[in-house]
Amino acid sequence: MPLLELKNITKAYWLGRPNEFKALDQVNLSVSKGEFVAIMGASGSGKSTLMNIIGCLDKPTAGQYFFNGEEVSKKSSGELVQVRRNKIGFIFQNFNLLPRRSALANVELPLIYKSVRPKDRHLKAKAALARVGLEMRLKYKPSMLSGGEQQRVAIARSLVNEPLVILADEPTGNLDSKSGQQVMELLKELNKKGTTIVMVTHDLKVTEYAGRLVKIHDGKIIA
Repeated sequence: MPLLELKNITKAYWLGRPNEFKALDQVNLSVSKGEFVAIMGASGSGKSTLMNIIGCLDKPTAGQYFFNGEEVSKKSSGELVQVRRNKIGFIFQNFNLLPRRSALANVELPLIYKSVRPKDRHLKAKAALARVGLEMRLKYKPSMLSGGEQQRVAIARSLVNEPLVILADEPTGNLDSKSGQQVMELLKELNKKGTTIVMVTHDLKVTEYAGRLVKIHDGKIIA
């Protein structure tokens, strides 16, 4: 059974009668547990819309989306929040760290939303930061860290809930080539240890770290 399975997913936007724009058009995609899949496409190809649906941030206009065997495409917005909190880790291009919080506090955030006890979330957050090589940066605020280190904090935050899948949206987009390479090597290492990763990118070099490449164009998967 695939971990993620999308069947005939369409996402349409009404631009006023009779115009309809399909950001996604009859997309079929499955991802198995333990895979590292890269989704590549130009700007406007539909890859961000696809990632939003995979991440339960948006719902399709038509089609079915199964997450770990459960259909989530028909769930309410409140139910989707619970899926995101408990089963999905996110990595963003812009890191999305709170500037006034330490690395440790930023990584603890998902655990606060789950009402984990302070002592337990400290331990979990420290362990997650150690996994990404930042055990010596616990008290550092984002402004005291390099771009690569900030992204590693974001990766630790995505891991702390032990999600079923990590979704990475252009994870090297704001990094120099050396930092980007280090982040991708870290993601590759996490995948080797069993973490399922789905990544959106426009960078062909970045896709070389993935085990499978999916190409999307004009809302359709072409390869």
